[in-house]
Amino acid sequence: MGSDAVVLLSGGLDSSTVLAYANSEGRRCHALSFSYGQRHSVELEAAKKVATALGAYRHLVADIDLRIFGHSALTADIAVPHFGAGEEPPEGIPVTYVPARNTIFLSYALALAETIGAQEIFLGVNALDYSGYPDCRPAYIEAFEQMANLATKAAVEAGQRVSIRAPLISMTKAEIISLGLRLGVDYSLTHSCYDPSPKGTPCGTCDSCRLRARGFAALGLEDPALVRR
Repeated sequence: MGSDAVVLLSGGLDSSTVLAYANSEGRRCHALSFSYGQRHSVELEAAKKVATALGAYRHLVADIDLRIFGHSALTADIAVPHFGAGEEPPEGIPVTYVPARNTIFLSYALALAETIGAQEIFLGVNALDYSGYPDCRPAYIEAFEQMANLATKAAVEAGQRVSIRAPLISMTKAEIISLGLRLGVDYSLTHSCYDPSPKGTPCGTCDSCRLRARGFAALGLEDPALVRR
């Protein structure tokens, strides 16, 4: 069995690919998901299926509530933007940005990593085909890693440094999908939609659905999540 690693797993396309990637590097993966007050629970159901399918060592779900802060279409009564054919999202950070979400999630991951002796945290942030969130950029990942190695007893007293691994950060969505397919990811199990139906089916018109669809289309494929609608 390889060394332990924490993998942030939302149940979406990118994080599922990262779990498969960490597995391929021989890591014993502790998948960590969050029930954070998001507008739907279908992504947690997807995360559970993905963790099982990809053979995660264990899958933990942390229960927190970011609705107390609001200011996001994912945690407050704010409409998720939808786009028609040929429409593009406006410039700037979209209303689906959740304030400080990755900082909060990575802090939980850091605590888990310290307690289990893991020296790597994997996450699926991407800075090319993405929605423009500030906490998905390389500079942010580098800064968090620097902070993390100043913040834990394991690092300060035992020299147990942690590496924040973001292997998809410079990849296009098509490249991410291609990698995942090679690693055996079943993308029909994943869920990325910001505004699914009451039955959990993806809308196909939010920014996240559109980015997924474009990635599959670039490979001459259909998004299996949309096919099953």
